[in-house]
Amino acid sequence: MAEENKVTLYGMWSSPYVKRVELALRLKGIPYEYVEEDLRNKSQLLLKLNPIHQKVPVLVHNGKTIVESLVILEYIDETWKTGPQLLPEDPYKRSQVRFWASYLQQVFESMVSVLKTSGQAQEKAIKEVTEKLKLLEEGLKGFFPNGFPNSFDIENVGLLEVVICSHFGANEAQEEALGVKVITPEKTPLIYSSITALTEIPAVKAASIPHEKVVAFLKFFREKALKSSAE
Repeated sequence: MAEENKVTLYGMWSSPYVKRVELALRLKGIPYEYVEEDLRNKSQLLLKLNPIHQKVPVLVHNGKTIVESLVILEYIDETWKTGPQLLPEDPYKRSQVRFWASYLQQVFESMVSVLKTSGQAQEKAIKEVTEKLKLLEEGLKGFFPNGFPNSFDIENVGLLEVVICSHFGANEAQEEALGVKVITPEKTPLIYSSITALTEIPAVKAASIPHEKVVAFLKFFREKALKSSAE
């Protein structure tokens, strides 16, 4: 029976896409095995499990392989009814959660551009991130018209909150590595308060990566990207 219910997550510690799957598993109390992959030297098993994209995360449940983080989150929600329900029952509300979760991914990709650039190119990227965060802030008002609660019960955590946490949970480390603040209580109060509340949830804390490790990785990533663009 244990083998029939075996869950394995293949990932890389620094990936927010892997982190969102890990958070969902932890929030729902699903036991799983974690296998760290080196994307610079991809294992033959990863290439076999995900031959199309050859990326993480990959979830294997009962010998069945599921790829793409948002697809995996929906699979987890539909398969395990324990813990919080990640997607609402109402079709319209589900569509809105899916839309903003996808948009959050665009915001994060723009933030990566800030990390990889300098000078005028970085200024342009920061402006783009700022504009996208403003739109995200307005979009979140539809979910939290009275503001984000100071404390958040685990049963109320949904897919949107999982994605917010996976991308911005290490916001302070991102700021330190960039030397730029784009998420503040003044400019983006809903986003800022959501990060503050969500990162206090025990299951989220248990999955968090040490601040210094994230800063070191982001600085290394930035230096490597700038060196590559200069060549």
